[in-house]
Amino acid sequence: MSKIVNTVTELAEPIARKHGLDIWDVEYIKEAGNWFLRVYIDSEKGVAIADCEAVSRELDPLLDEYDDLFPQGYTFEVSSAGAERRLRRPADFQRYIGHFVEVKLYKSKDGQKVFMGNLSAYTDDGTVELDVSGQKQSFEKTEIAQVRLRIS
Repeated sequence: MSKIVNTVTELAEPIARKHGLDIWDVEYIKEAGNWFLRVYIDSEKGVAIADCEAVSRELDPLLDEYDDLFPQGYTFEVSSAGAERRLRRPADFQRYIGHFVEVKLYKSKDGQKVFMGNLSAYTDDGTVELDVSGQKQSFEKTEIAQVRLRIS
């Protein structure tokens, strides 16, 4: 999967830059028996439908040249990263320190699997720290299933 994500990211980045956009994320996942290739774009000025269409129109023919990369058919989508975007890379976490986030865990911790609070720190080893109602909560990278921005 990472080869697909890396290749698509490399193909998409120059197209996005040309339109004044950034690639926020690329995912290749199976949902309800169907495969989806999703490219999420971002911009300081926001993302319009026309931006998604422009990236999709230019990237789609390039992907056709790499059909041997994809073991099965897929649905291709280009969309905005969204206001409640997923945080994955260290730079994502650093950018959103002080913002309200939701942390979902693989296993319960203190009787719960979902924690919401302000992102207070992110360390090089992937530890995420939240301020949850004045209480500091710390989560190791191996505990975390997903972190998303949330609109408070």
